Amino acid sequence: MLKRTSMRFVGVLLAALASVVGGLTPARAAAPQHQDQVPGFFRLKVGDLEVTSLYDGAAVFDLHWLKAETATMDGVVKALNEDPHLLDVSDTAFLVNTGKQLILVDAGSGTWFGGGAFGHLVESLRSAGYTPEEVDLVLVTHLHSDHIGGLTTRDGKRVFPNAEIYVAKSESDFWLSRETAAKAPKEVQPFFESAQAIAAPYIKAGKWHTFNGSEPIVDGVQLVSLSGHTPGHTGYEFSSKEQKILFWGDTIHAHNVQLQHPEVTVVFDIDPTAAAATRKQLLPKLAHEDVVIASPHMLFPGLGRLHEEGNGYTWAPVRFTDPWVEHASSSQQH
Repeated sequence: MLKRTSMRFVGVLLAALASVVGGLTPARAAAPQHQDQVPGFFRLKVGDLEVTSLYDGAAVFDLHWLKAETATMDGVVKALNEDPHLLDVSDTAFLVNTGKQLILVDAGSGTWFGGGAFGHLVESLRSAGYTPEEVDLVLVTHLHSDHIGGLTTRDGKRVFPNAEIYVAKSESDFWLSRETAAKAPKEVQPFFESAQAIAAPYIKAGKWHTFNGSEPIVDGVQLVSLSGHTPGHTGYEFSSKEQKILFWGDTIHAHNVQLQHPEVTVVFDIDPTAAAATRKQLLPKLAHEDVVIASPHMLFPGLGRLHEEGNGYTWAPVRFTDPWVEHASSSQQH
């Protein structure tokens, strides 16, 4: 009797399991795909500074935006045929927590550039544990809309209501001048219009500040002139405990091309000759120093170092690891 009951119990159990498994299988197959990516942030420790990369979006750099001699461009086209991801880029901003201040370097595109491909900065910022209201300062490398669009909504509201904005005076004077804008080529007009609209609410609130390049803005931060791309294109080098990180703005756009060929310029350069000269002077210096580079158009997280290779340079991205040991481990290798 016990044996028969046990067999009956096993039969019922197997039937129940079969029913459960059979019921789950179609549900797995019917589960909808998720088309969005998680909010992107990446932390790195540089001395006492906590640096957080904030993902704003990804895109592909247009081949026709690159300018170089025919032979060089023929080589780029050939390389692109072999590697369709050669011109993949990102739009990234960077947050620096000094322990005393929360400083944003550039602010991504918002809805002002990229046709909807960008605009994830605030989502990434919140995911990283911060709010727009907590940002104290925004240091702007230049006033192209893919670097300042995230400052202001399309209806004129400040995204970072408590932040003071700092930008080079020559940069501000150029892009915010209605006289200069009126003389600019038609294809450049949108950059003037967006810069003026984005800056307006901060100017009205008394939170728009300019500098000439010598006065101190933040302790431990050195201003680095990176002329050429725009009139007041400026980098910011933060130092802490003998460690450095340089936020170099648009020194490089298409890194797989321009690191091997620093002479290649882009259509967005106001002074292409000066932009190329800045690269040729800066890249060898950085390749021989242990400086982390924060590059907004490198593939996310846009943090790495330069190494010489042949007549050009290669990009060594930071590893996805404990941010507190990454820089120290790299320093010991140099």
